[in-house]
Amino acid sequence: MTMLTPRTPTTLAPPGRSRRERKAAELQARTRLVGERLAGISARSGVEVLQEVDTSPAGLTHAEAALRLERHGSNTVAHERAPRWYLQLAKAYGNPFIAVLVLLAAVMYWQDPGDPGVVILSVMVGISGLLRFWQEFRSGRAADALKKLVTTTCAVQRRAGSGSAPTTFEVPMDQVVPGDVVKLAAGDLIPADLRIVTAKDLNVGQAALSGESLPVAKADTRTPDLGGQGTTDPVEADNLALMGTSVTSGTATGVVVATGADTYFGSMAGSLVGERPQTNFDTGVRKVSFLLIRFMLVMVPVVFMINGFTKGDWDEALLFGIAVAVGLTPEMLPMVVSANLARGAVAMSRRKVVVKRLNAIQNLGAMDVLCTDKTGTLTEDRIALDRYLDVHGDEDGEVLEYGYLNARFQTGLKNLMDQAVIDRVGEAEEVVVDARFSMVDEIPFDFARRRMSVVLCRNSLVGDFGRREHIMITKGAVEEVLDLCTHMTDRGETVELTEQLRWHVTRIAEDNNRQGLRVLAVATRTIDSPRETYTVADEDGLTLVGFLAFLDPPKADAARALQGLADKGIAVKVVTGDNDLVAARVCTDVGIDVGQVVLGPETDDLDDTELRALAARTTVFAKVNPVQKARIVRALQADGHTVGFLGDGINDAAALRDADVGISVDTAVDVAKESADIILLEKDLTVLEQGVLQGRTTFGNTIKYIKMTASSNFGNVFSVLVASAFIPFQPMLAIMLLVQNLVYDIAQLATPWDRMDEEYLRRPRNWDAKGIGRFMVTIGPISSIFDIAMFLIMWHVFAANSEASQSLFQSGWFVEGLLSQTLIVHMIRTRKIPFIQSRASWPVMVMTVLAVLTGLWLPFSPLASSLGFVALPASYFPWLIGVLLAYCTLTQLVKTWYIRRYGSWL
Repeated sequence: MTMLTPRTPTTLAPPGRSRRERKAAELQARTRLVGERLAGISARSGVEVLQEVDTSPAGLTHAEAALRLERHGSNTVAHERAPRWYLQLAKAYGNPFIAVLVLLAAVMYWQDPGDPGVVILSVMVGISGLLRFWQEFRSGRAADALKKLVTTTCAVQRRAGSGSAPTTFEVPMDQVVPGDVVKLAAGDLIPADLRIVTAKDLNVGQAALSGESLPVAKADTRTPDLGGQGTTDPVEADNLALMGTSVTSGTATGVVVATGADTYFGSMAGSLVGERPQTNFDTGVRKVSFLLIRFMLVMVPVVFMINGFTKGDWDEALLFGIAVAVGLTPEMLPMVVSANLARGAVAMSRRKVVVKRLNAIQNLGAMDVLCTDKTGTLTEDRIALDRYLDVHGDEDGEVLEYGYLNARFQTGLKNLMDQAVIDRVGEAEEVVVDARFSMVDEIPFDFARRRMSVVLCRNSLVGDFGRREHIMITKGAVEEVLDLCTHMTDRGETVELTEQLRWHVTRIAEDNNRQGLRVLAVATRTIDSPRETYTVADEDGLTLVGFLAFLDPPKADAARALQGLADKGIAVKVVTGDNDLVAARVCTDVGIDVGQVVLGPETDDLDDTELRALAARTTVFAKVNPVQKARIVRALQADGHTVGFLGDGINDAAALRDADVGISVDTAVDVAKESADIILLEKDLTVLEQGVLQGRTTFGNTIKYIKMTASSNFGNVFSVLVASAFIPFQPMLAIMLLVQNLVYDIAQLATPWDRMDEEYLRRPRNWDAKGIGRFMVTIGPISSIFDIAMFLIMWHVFAANSEASQSLFQSGWFVEGLLSQTLIVHMIRTRKIPFIQSRASWPVMVMTVLAVLTGLWLPFSPLASSLGFVALPASYFPWLIGVLLAYCTLTQLVKTWYIRRYGSWL
């Protein structure tokens, strides 16, 4: 038995290359060998391939499949996954802020191994790294658990035993093994590398491998063929279907020849994994981080030089400079970002929203335009066949019979309307379906033709001889089917379909559309020259039989959900492939201001600028194909919008990928779920609204911490510069600065659990680097004003103006500095008046109280002497309260002016 396992490449890259170049060369060599193997499989006959993988057209037995799964392993390729816990722990310490703290600790240790500052810095490093590791570790486990809620399966044909008949059932893709016989239909992801055994009108989207956006047609085969023509590129082979691609139309059966890392896609996966492209939010956080580091690298040497020259003690000046550098380092920023995203993902899961990619949370909060189909979101997604009509609009059982035969015998992608027809047959007494028909062929549905046909064999007796007659039954969109009709059935007679009659039957369909019904046309053709295979070209010269009208009622809560999204600043645009009259009726029923409905073909002749203008003023697009959907999304993005796309069909996959945040549902076709960033466990706009709110909360808490840190650091620099220039001693000991920063940083760990004001959640939120810079230079210096006020109070009121009384000065500034930093969090976290109009969450309140109590306790604690503190007199505290109240009052006044001037706060 030959299992077609790949050979390990023996060609190694030249030793002079870098490790990255060697890895790339090895991947290329492996991909080339896998490609050569697949090309050989393509050239061999289907029978030979089945023999080589030791299987049969009936598929494997369950026992054989289990053994092969154990032998070959899970059908997965290299992908982004959490590393081992110890590697994740090491990575948690791999950020520039940790590097700065480690460097500063090393300098302090080199200067004085017994310096307690080394211990404090070590604690800060440990807390920052451990908390980030714990958050990311929990986030990874939570993400894995959430992804298990969304499973992707494929149809596999297996047998209970060697003599048993084959049965087709759904299995998870990771359990597919070499030798499995897989059934493919429109909307399926191809689970492994397949040699196509039989195919009918099979078109495959291969953009993931070839970059070609248009589907590629595979060869039609009915029995195991003799092999394909020689090709060096397996992607081009017309009898291979490769992992990573998807079926856009048609049906096929294929045998698995490779799984997991042994596939063509798997051989390249090592070069595909890695860091995902960064969002605006990622880029913004990185820019702010390095801005603060550059700020520190410039200001710390200045502080060091000023203290060295004015105080004459260069060792103390160095320690003080190091302490200032620590104060300017936002070492908790990576942890806060990770905690925010992780908490957001878990919180959204409780609201039936599964986040596949954590960074999509920010884009969900920034979304200001949502493009959605109407079916299932605006309607109940509970389609029922309401009526079956002849060409005059009267009920006719023959129309239902033909509709049933079309739905019953097709093997491709069955939709809700097909099931509705099948379900209705049992209710209609006038329909009799028996063994008169057997399947001959089918022409599967695709989104260009918008119809599908089956060809059946009708057995009848003529005299003493049996005659087998082929009949084609076509069902699809009214316009597309009518274009193919030359005749119609009128009360049992076949008459020519004149222009007048064509107008008449079109009006019948439109009348039903205006009632909110979706109408499909049913037509037939008796084949004069029966044969085994049929193509799209045979869909011609049809006879119109009548119409099937379906009812999908609007959801009772759709209007409320749409209003909720509008209140959150999200414009909803309906982009559907459905009829324009039906779309307009449904949208009107749920309260959408429809305006002028634009048809998909109308967008084809517009250039990008014209389409941008049209998309901006249009609410409903109808009869839109997949390419047009994606183009509409890109047009809205080009107009400056953050666009979400909610879809669940194969025709939505391109738009899902192009949108800023692709949203699908767990009942969607495989390729739609794979393309989406976020999966809804319930297809409901109310569920999506809750996800949007959580996304904005996550973004807001992250921005809150960034603005607190940036403004606080900016203000501290001015305070330190003033104190260093004019005070004859160190304004605060290095150890005091380190303790102050440690207490403040610990207090900020509760930020991800804070709540956001309702006003903040009402509008889409996006990254604004300019706003952060403006906030920093406006709010930061306020703290310096009151730091200097405390300098003057300690100097003049408490006579702490000499080296003998410097400990009193330092203790007084330490307490004021820590309390002002801690309390200002409550001023910055809301645009309202803190504590009165807006209160922080209880975790933030608890951490604030603990930080304040710690700051007040330290000068009186047993640690006071070792840290350089002295007890503060009772008369100090009224002054402290006055300074803090004045600080909060001025900050509130500046906040009010800032909001009025710039129209925003966080």
